[in-house]
Amino acid sequence: MPPQRSGAADGDALTAEMARSFSFERLPPDFHDDPYPYYAALREHDPVHRLDAGKILVSRYADVERIYKDPKVFSSDKTVEFGAKYGASPLYEHHTTSLVFNDPPLHTRVRRLLAGALNPRAIAGMEDGVVRLVDGLLDAAEEKPEIDLIDDFAAAIPVEVIGNLLDVPRGERGPLRGWSLAILGALEPFPSAERLIDGNRAVVDFLAYLETLVAERRRRPGDPDKDLLTRLIEGEASGERLSETELLQNCIFILNAGHETTTNLIGNGLRLLIEWREARRRLIAEPDLIRSGVEEMLRFESSNQLGNRIATADFELCGQAFPAGTQITFCIGGANRDPAQFPEPDRFDVARQPNRHLAFATGIHQCIGMNVARLEGRVAIGRFLARFPDYEPAGPPVRGRRVRFRGFASLPARLR
Repeated sequence: MPPQRSGAADGDALTAEMARSFSFERLPPDFHDDPYPYYAALREHDPVHRLDAGKILVSRYADVERIYKDPKVFSSDKTVEFGAKYGASPLYEHHTTSLVFNDPPLHTRVRRLLAGALNPRAIAGMEDGVVRLVDGLLDAAEEKPEIDLIDDFAAAIPVEVIGNLLDVPRGERGPLRGWSLAILGALEPFPSAERLIDGNRAVVDFLAYLETLVAERRRRPGDPDKDLLTRLIEGEASGERLSETELLQNCIFILNAGHETTTNLIGNGLRLLIEWREARRRLIAEPDLIRSGVEEMLRFESSNQLGNRIATADFELCGQAFPAGTQITFCIGGANRDPAQFPEPDRFDVARQPNRHLAFATGIHQCIGMNVARLEGRVAIGRFLARFPDYEPAGPPVRGRRVRFRGFASLPARLR
């Protein structure tokens, strides 16, 4: 018995040191493969972890939920943080103008315009088109000895769905994914100089394309009930409209947000069903579980792992006092594995109920496109399993190796 106690004490000391020394600037070599032991160490030993220059990292579910639900104290405004990170640059202008990184009133105006185009009736009307898109990709995959589950499947779906929402001509959609990856890659906690260069270039190129697209749509408006870009251009019935800068930058945001997180949801989900064979067998035997299965995929491997806020007033967390102006990073991936909220959090359970994960945030910043992402995930993964129940890896998976957005760059597979 004494040796076991000693071993437990050694283990506690090791995890405490993992938490104490954690830094996004000096990530451990195994972090990208599996960050969850580090998040568990932070939750247990240092749930409000001090980073550099007065910044903190929060990892417990209750604290992350509190931050989401108090937007007055925990502001989404990024002018201070991104001013230091990007300087006067296209990336700064983009990220400080887009919906997700703003407080009311800009956040409210943009969200209200989007909400009308993403209501339940509109999303239900999208399902047949998503099914046709997915089935077409599966037909093409069947002709190949092996495919890449990312390039040939997961990434192709959201680009088409969001392209359809904004009515981007099909022949002009080729650059969208590359622009999106470059811009979102610059959101990493410590982006390299190369990532910043690529991100800034992508914003410039994306804006140049959108200026042409918007000018054409002004000349030839679409149906605002079906064409989100026309809806954004025309504004609200009250006459309130977005400025040209707000319009263009939020079009970039819509395309980026709809692409990256859904690609990761589908890719992560298909990889999890390789690793958790019993879950795959259960989904095949009980296809109605696909809805709860997708929610579990979102919890277990959150597409978006981190969020950020800045405090507008003094506040307390876990008995510690912090001043106004504190920059807060919160760990969605860690909160979604918190045993205080989820029994057996490291078990992948496609029938998990309840499942109040934070993959789509909560409060006023809850993802406005979450039901579009759910639809795409449910159709893509459910129909893939029905067509190719015995798919297997055809080579090692390649992680995207990003901290904020968790997904794969490549997933080679044989469909058998």
